[in-house]
Amino acid sequence: MRPTDLMRAIVPVFPPSESNIVKDGYLQGERSPGHLHCPPSQLFMLFDVNTDDLISFKEYIFFVTLLSIPESSFSAAFKMFDVDNNGEIDKEEFKKVMALMRSHNRQGVQHRNGLRTGLKVNGSVENGGLVEYFFGKDGKGCLSHDKFIKFMRDLHDEVLRLEFAHYDYKSRNTISAKDFAFSMVASADMSHLGRLLERVEELDNDPRFRDVRITFEEFKKFAELRKNLLPFSFALFSFAKVNNTLTKDDFQRAASHVCDLSLSNNVVEIVFHLFDTNGDGNLSSDEFVRVLHKREKDIAQPVGSRILGLLSCRWELH
Repeated sequence: MRPTDLMRAIVPVFPPSESNIVKDGYLQGERSPGHLHCPPSQLFMLFDVNTDDLISFKEYIFFVTLLSIPESSFSAAFKMFDVDNNGEIDKEEFKKVMALMRSHNRQGVQHRNGLRTGLKVNGSVENGGLVEYFFGKDGKGCLSHDKFIKFMRDLHDEVLRLEFAHYDYKSRNTISAKDFAFSMVASADMSHLGRLLERVEELDNDPRFRDVRITFEEFKKFAELRKNLLPFSFALFSFAKVNNTLTKDDFQRAASHVCDLSLSNNVVEIVFHLFDTNGDGNLSSDEFVRVLHKREKDIAQPVGSRILGLLSCRWELH
């Protein structure tokens, strides 16, 4: 796999609206992997074990397992295995943490030892280039909690950066309103996707959006909103139930007060264009939350409480 494939395996994407690629022999929105626009990624190439510019299957499993870990869950697991409470763990302790995390990740469960039936892969998931980065060539170094948490944040940011770069086909450092809408609905359930794509296509004929460009900062803030979806959705549903309305101002107020995020008017206008289903100026919050939840669910599995239970048992045994 190349960084392009790695990003695409994690994040569903549509062809950028500003490209001239003709789709032929693929499902709607699908592109030939060779045509995907994605810049090089030094961070992703830490998963390249033998420096051939390719990422092996076992490193891919390692990658998706890391991405699936909520920061809060990893912190708890890390601290449980840090028996001397010095803020560091060694390679063997780290491998145990990863094995537990992988056992609660959908793809990791299927390939717990990093090996895939019918595919020749040598070594385990935790013996690759990234572990060398963490623990040194001899594997005798220690990994600090802060270093790993920073790496995880950087990893999520890199996935987001590559997704944005995919839609920024002309390297303008901004993407069109249509491409931002594509990124929003790409994870929608197939039963709703057709209708949402019709709404995306309508942006072409709406003069309000013709010249709208979304910056990476706006793109990133919306991603932060997804990460805070539980409290944000609770605020939306509560407000809608009490007031029977959910306007753009209400939406921005909830993002600001609950998530400490300032969403631009352009972002909110696009959200409401997609999810104000009857055109009355109020958000159809059920559908909006469902689409965002599916995006997060596809990447981050709900592992936290189950892992903490397992680790608590292990801790008591020691």
